[in-house]
Amino acid sequence: MGSGALTWDRDNNPLWSGAGLLLRPLHFGLASPSLLYLAAMTVFLFRPPDLFSYYADRIAFGILVFFVALRSMWLRDKFPFFARLSLPMLALTALAMWRALQGPFDPQIWSIIASKYIVPFTLFHISVLVFREATPRKHFEIFVLLALAYLVFIAIAFLLDARSLIFPRFILDESLGFHPDRARGPFLQAVANGVSLNMLGILVIAFPLGRRVIGKLLWLALPLAVLATMTRAVWISFAASTIVLGFRLVKRQLLAACSLLAAAGIVLGLAMAFSNHSLKTALGDRTGERGPVEARLAVYDAGWAMFQERPFTGWPARDMYAELGRRMEGYHLRTFYVHNTYLALLVEFGVPGLALYVILFFNLFRLSWHGPRGEAEPIAALRKAWPILLGVYLLNAFFVDMAYQFVIGLLFTVGGMLCASVESRA
Repeated sequence: MGSGALTWDRDNNPLWSGAGLLLRPLHFGLASPSLLYLAAMTVFLFRPPDLFSYYADRIAFGILVFFVALRSMWLRDKFPFFARLSLPMLALTALAMWRALQGPFDPQIWSIIASKYIVPFTLFHISVLVFREATPRKHFEIFVLLALAYLVFIAIAFLLDARSLIFPRFILDESLGFHPDRARGPFLQAVANGVSLNMLGILVIAFPLGRRVIGKLLWLALPLAVLATMTRAVWISFAASTIVLGFRLVKRQLLAACSLLAAAGIVLGLAMAFSNHSLKTALGDRTGERGPVEARLAVYDAGWAMFQERPFTGWPARDMYAELGRRMEGYHLRTFYVHNTYLALLVEFGVPGLALYVILFFNLFRLSWHGPRGEAEPIAALRKAWPILLGVYLLNAFFVDMAYQFVIGLLFTVGGMLCASVESRA
């Protein structure tokens, strides 16, 4: 055979080189599931619900599920199942899907179901498989720091009216989402942005990386970012969680740091507010504003009346929003939502839906009660901060229907990490 002929056993065979290039993404997905997981979370962060880039988050989610499933089969991992948590999750998901299947296909309804149930509950079980070891958890810590730094920067840019610094630009589009005059971030909703800032701030304090200089600087700026959301519920939950966090983690130095940094940020924010006339006016108008409160109370009255009519069967999603709008005649709102996670569950699924939700979160709280002996210090600190994280989420759920898959996914990812620690030492 001539010297120019191809042979299968040569290292420089172009066929093998081409096959190697094609297999590199497969190798990356199998070798680094934590990076793939965090890439999907990044897509969730920048994909507002029901607006555009409709399939971007679904593609990222599908790729993540495929590679984690393939890796689990390769390693012969046991599928994680925690009866007290998995069963309520599956029941809620099945209930939502069953109700949606009773009517014609509506992509918006299925998108909401995916954001509220399918994606976060799947992430919970996947995170148990992905974040068992120290290196993937370190990747998650870095992601939390970067995400918090980004959201803090965007919020302060809103506060200072530095609109040219805000990226991506769709955040400034007043035709999209809600609250274009507030620091709403890529969620396009101020409460969701405030909850994310608060939860990420708690995680930064709990993780070792957050206790270094960069974490302390972020905590110094965090009160300003929270102030910029112009949302009273977010302000209250942040103030309460900051105080409780210091006591919960017990360490005097941490308690002093939390208190001093929060106080310094609040003082700095108030100083900026009262030195800037437009900002002072905005804060004054926001704290004294009654119009949105009255509209929200009217929504609650209409939602409660709908629940009383069907307390156990609920209203199908395709009818619920139309009926809510009909009952709120005289209010000219762009969209009609219940603006309360618990009332939304009652209206859509009746008492069974709320009961499953209560069981689920009761068992999530139980994750903080008992940790395994010899647990790694970062996870032990995270376990202590877990009730505060849940408290922030549940308090703000009174003021918004939590359909933001980044927020829910972040919460269930941390829950999965805590379960992974228990499982690895069982």
